[in-house]
Amino acid sequence: MEFFSFPDDAELKKERAKARQLRASQWWKRKRSSGICHYCGKNFSPKELTMDHVIPLSRGGRSEKFNLVPCCKACNTQKQRMLPAEWDEYMIRLRGDKNNT
Repeated sequence: MEFFSFPDDAELKKERAKARQLRASQWWKRKRSSGICHYCGKNFSPKELTMDHVIPLSRGGRSEKFNLVPCCKACNTQKQRMLPAEWDEYMIRLRGDKNNT
């Protein structure tokens, strides 16, 4: 029984096209208007924020509103293909996890 499969090139192309459409929408413009990065919480000009798939397309995520967040380029670059739990672990390691010392 298969629970997960990586998307093929045709699926990725379709999801990227959906993301481009959403990026041009009023929904996305309102979403990024707060100027706050979803991951680091820092303030940026809305135009500086990029669209990130919380669950990456390459890991089975979709270009749906619930899976898209505004984030700064630094966080987007660092996150790469990480899933939310992997990103959380990465951030804990980066901070040196002061709670578990």
